[in-house]
Amino acid sequence: MKKYLIIAAGLGIAFNVSSCKKWVDYNPHLDYKTTAQDYLQTETDYRTMEVSVYTPVQWLNQVVPIGDIASDNAVSGGESASDVLSLQQIDDFMLTAVNSTLTDIWQSAYEGINRANYMTQYKAKNLQGVAIDFAGKDAMYGEVYFLRAYYYFNLVKMFGDVPLFTDKRLSLSDSKTLKRSSKLLVYKQIELDLNNAIAVLPIVQQQKGRITKFAAKALLGKVLLYQNKYDAAMPVLQDIINSNLYSLVPNFGSIFLFSGANGNESVFEVQYSNASPYYNWGGATRGQGNYAVQQCGVRGLNGTEGMPYAPGWSTNLPTQNLAAAYEAGDQRKNITVLDIAAYKANNPALNITYQDAPYKNTGLYNQKYLPKKGETSGQVELNYDNNQRIIRYADVLLMAAEASEKNTVPNDAIALQYLNMVRARAFGDNAHTITVTGSALYDAILAERRLELAMEGDRFFDLVRTGRAAAVLGASFKAGKHELFPIPQTEIDISGITQNPGY
Repeated sequence: MKKYLIIAAGLGIAFNVSSCKKWVDYNPHLDYKTTAQDYLQTETDYRTMEVSVYTPVQWLNQVVPIGDIASDNAVSGGESASDVLSLQQIDDFMLTAVNSTLTDIWQSAYEGINRANYMTQYKAKNLQGVAIDFAGKDAMYGEVYFLRAYYYFNLVKMFGDVPLFTDKRLSLSDSKTLKRSSKLLVYKQIELDLNNAIAVLPIVQQQKGRITKFAAKALLGKVLLYQNKYDAAMPVLQDIINSNLYSLVPNFGSIFLFSGANGNESVFEVQYSNASPYYNWGGATRGQGNYAVQQCGVRGLNGTEGMPYAPGWSTNLPTQNLAAAYEAGDQRKNITVLDIAAYKANNPALNITYQDAPYKNTGLYNQKYLPKKGETSGQVELNYDNNQRIIRYADVLLMAAEASEKNTVPNDAIALQYLNMVRARAFGDNAHTITVTGSALYDAILAERRLELAMEGDRFFDLVRTGRAAAVLGASFKAGKHELFPIPQTEIDISGITQNPGY
């Protein structure tokens, strides 16, 4: 891990100048504008570093397609059997410890953790032992705590027991001493960070996309559900609902438009932009843009000027199984899946052409994140600015319904209320309410999560946390193994940590 977890903060350097036959002091200011000793001297320094803690959140965009590709919602797709091998391995549960996508996620999450740790390491005093105080510092650190919790949550839900460190930025010499900590301890730290964040974060942020108190509560509620702590989750989620700050937007499709970013339903979404166009194919997930958007597009798509969609790579294709799960009249179906053949037939004036039959062709495409014209720049594939919607108010309602139904003292009435709020928006009426109770209601809530959150990265992890993955995903899924992904081999080689069972 030593190769990937170090962030540059400027290092003091001393050189041996052989021509003078003696040691001299080297002044790094001759070559660098900022060194570690210069940094964190002002409020601006702290706030600039805080922004850098946000940055790796953008790099985790592949967690979303994995959450559907590993499930019954989607297949890997691509051009051929040799395309997007890392996602095909995930789709087929033919996983090894050498998987570029999983390695990238591991590295990105720990880079974010290391950046957060650097800030917490010098929260009270900077490197010179001087306290730098300013208005809003505690609230700013609430964002840092949330982000560290988010990075660890992605790691623990994907890999299980992972190295846990929070006291400082990891140094080169620290890397070989790393050990995996139990999920229990990792979740305990995540809860601590989120509770610390909730205590100091504002309810509303002036800048869209910054973490709020209720974003931290929503993530905490989800973290508690992942641990089956339903009694603890319910009041946390109820606080969000009772705040009246969020609402279900009437038009489901508007949520995923560029104009729908950070709307009334948004609790937490990852911000992307193309303000600084990116061109580096060697770091496809490292730009400001959302790389996952390009993956979803129809390969070779062309049409007249009126066609709104841009071409892509035919990856992360929705399954016919998912499409068939929607009832007649459910507006979410046509927003979630695009039947490209039907779209072409219904729009003859657009003169649409495209490359037919991608690998594992389902005939369907991910409509929520389908690339659209005019929403990218520079190297177009790398600069789509569509935010990833990570936690929506509908998700909060369904989590609260689940927590209420699985509570020590279940409350069917509350669970039905929240579940049917989501369904009323889906159908545009109250004629599709659910009235079942008990275990049937719990099943209905989980089924609704699939329909509401399809192609948003939750399905596989919902199946695993509820113990339903083996029954739903079939023979290729091996219980006791595939609930977790393999630890990247590079990290095992560097740190000597153990591998997950079965890999």
